[in-house]
Amino acid sequence: MRKLNIGLTEEQRNGVAKLLNEDLANSYLLLVKTKKFHWDVVGPQFRTLHQLWEEQYQALTETIDSIAERVRTLGGYPVGTMEGFLKVATLKEDPGDIPVATEMVARLVDDHEQIIRGLREHIDQCSENFHDEGTADFLTGLMEGHEQMAWMLRSFIEGQALQPDGSQVNKAMKTPANV
Repeated sequence: MRKLNIGLTEEQRNGVAKLLNEDLANSYLLLVKTKKFHWDVVGPQFRTLHQLWEEQYQALTETIDSIAERVRTLGGYPVGTMEGFLKVATLKEDPGDIPVATEMVARLVDDHEQIIRGLREHIDQCSENFHDEGTADFLTGLMEGHEQMAWMLRSFIEGQALQPDGSQVNKAMKTPANV
């Protein structure tokens, strides 16, 4: 095999690949959880959530592929088995549990936010410890994608009427709550 010469030492590349494999495992577990909720959701918001989660798990599928390819670009090998994903992931499963729709949404928000926090740490480590600005930039893009997905999910469960200035509406009186 030809030696990789991209300005990073083998130790730096291996360190970054380890971070990326954690991100890959978390993304894969989130994909499975999103798909499971997509299948199991019931109630008046079924269609809305079913479609939203389909869009999100398709985006996660692309993310997963990009992370695995980034690992390979750095000369590493991506985790590629469920056993491996479960060992490396920091997200946890809730096997056999089928919550109500809003709880499904809340759990996915929590998972996206956990991934976002992890990506922030990994961005810092890539820059400061491994001097890999390319991967730091790559992870920033992933983080922004998770931030957007979390925002869409949070927006679904927040459900408060707001004035154009962002203040809450008092439902009983239909007036701004801060008046």
